[in-house]
Amino acid sequence: MSMHDKTLKLVTNLDRGAIEARIGEARSAAQSAGLSDLAKMLSGVEGAPRSQVEQKVKGALKSLAGKSDHKDIAALLELVELNLPNLK
Repeated sequence: MSMHDKTLKLVTNLDRGAIEARIGEARSAAQSAGLSDLAKMLSGVEGAPRSQVEQKVKGALKSLAGKSDHKDIAALLELVELNLPNLK
């Protein structure tokens, strides 16, 4: 099953560990897709303050805007963005 065949379950109660795991998935997917700049942008989020994580996620989403061939990565990051208020 490819990333395009997966259904993203909308969850708004992710904790820090789950949020960081989703960012890690997005980072790996970006690396696999040859988007090394995006992968770099998503590095260093583990244990980072909420504001820094938010800045990285929003920047990554902005860089993916209009790139329909990377919808799977954008969907993961949108899920993370919905859960950013849960970061403590």
